[in-house]
Amino acid sequence: MTQQPQQISPTGESGTEENPVAETTATADSTATEVTSTNTAVVGRSPARMAWTRLKRDKVSMVSLVLTVIFILAAIFAPVLTALGGWGPITSDVKSINPDIGNYPYGHFGGISAKHWLGVEPGTGFDLFARIVYGLRTSLAVGLISALLSTVVGVVVGLAAGYFGGWIDNLLSRIMDVVLAFPQLLFIIALTPVIQNAFQTDQHGGTDENLRLAVLILNISAFAWAYTARLVRGQVLSLREREFVDASRIMGAGWVHILFRQLLPNLWAPILIAFALAVPANITTEAALSYLGVGVVPPNPDWGALLSQASEYFLIDPTYLFIPGVLLLVLVLALNLLGDGVRDALDPRANRS
Repeated sequence: MTQQPQQISPTGESGTEENPVAETTATADSTATEVTSTNTAVVGRSPARMAWTRLKRDKVSMVSLVLTVIFILAAIFAPVLTALGGWGPITSDVKSINPDIGNYPYGHFGGISAKHWLGVEPGTGFDLFARIVYGLRTSLAVGLISALLSTVVGVVVGLAAGYFGGWIDNLLSRIMDVVLAFPQLLFIIALTPVIQNAFQTDQHGGTDENLRLAVLILNISAFAWAYTARLVRGQVLSLREREFVDASRIMGAGWVHILFRQLLPNLWAPILIAFALAVPANITTEAALSYLGVGVVPPNPDWGALLSQASEYFLIDPTYLFIPGVLLLVLVLALNLLGDGVRDALDPRANRS
């Protein structure tokens, strides 16, 4: 067997060449130290932050978010915007309409001018910009409040049905089926005479506008909660079999604690999605009711009522129908696209290109 030659050091001691194993070990240790120092600098992100990051990557959702914020700010600052224009929502400018041709606006495009930015209403002389801004307030208020109420009721019912099961689940599920199958618009229209009589506040037939809005919100919420309840129920049926729920029962936690402290925090994503999609649906429903004469009481501004009135003047003044119609389309489309973007951002398993 051939032996490796040894090298003699200047001191007279024999030794070997530099050990490659020791060098590799030292390199690995330094690399591990660098990785450890790098990992310590990484900060964990919450699910909400990760969802916001996904949402920011979606250009359509961000454009929809910007449009939604603009509409909300316009509704909040409606008095400021109308003060800049110089006209209130029910302040008539009789000089802007021509009584010789059926009280249609002077000029082209429905009377659009520096005095009236979006023109005036035929017949009344109301400033269309002020009517649209205050009508946006009504539509957003009804849509948001009714969506909030329906979401709260739907979450409570869905939690109870999914967690308790048995006859409670059967009863609540049958109620959901009836509500989902009920013709909402026909039911409200059929009750219009009864509601109108209940609204009478004096002998002259006056109507309390706040009471009318409250009834609209309650009517819409009474039919919208079932969608959220069915969604939450399906999620709870899966979550109630998880280990953390069993651990809570073993530790003696009551059903209130399990429902609202254990299950509810794990349902915020589908609940937020349901709320985001309910708002545009409720706004559309409110506009349809006002269009059919069951919504906001004239002359109070509302987009559905504007579209209903504008249909009578469309052939001569199409601008009166075109402007509120396009704005309603943009608002509902932006809210729907934003709701879809929120759903995709909250679902990490969604297929994104």
